[in-house]
Amino acid sequence: MTEIDAKIDALVPDWLTLPDIAEKLGVEVTRVRQLVKEGQLVAVRRGENRALHVPAAFIDGDKVVKGLTGTLTLLRDDGFTVEEMLEWLFTPDPTLPGTPAQALSENRGTEVKRRAQALAV
Repeated sequence: MTEIDAKIDALVPDWLTLPDIAEKLGVEVTRVRQLVKEGQLVAVRRGENRALHVPAAFIDGDKVVKGLTGTLTLLRDDGFTVEEMLEWLFTPDPTLPGTPAQALSENRGTEVKRRAQALAV
C-alpha cells in the first residue's frame, strides 16, 4: 500500500474507501483488508487523512470486477509496483479502445490479460 502521486490520482476518476467497499460487497472491513493483502485488490493512501482507497472501477455492484485479480497478478509478476499497475490500468489504450480498467468492467478481460502478459516479453 503506497501513497499515491498526483499523476495517478488524476488518472483514476473515482475512489472508494475500504469501508465503502465493505458495504458494497456485504462483508466486514477486515475482509476487504484481506483482499488487498492477498493482491485481489490494490489500495493506496490518499487524501488528508491518508486513508486507504481503491479505484471505484474495481468494484462491480456487489463483487470485484471479473478478471481484475488475474490481471493484477500478471502485472505484479511482471514487476509492476502498485502505482505502475494503476497507471497501466487507467491510461487510455486506443487499440482496446478505452483503458484496460474499462475493458475489464466491460467483460473484455481476455484481451487485457493478453496485453499484460505481453508486457513481460
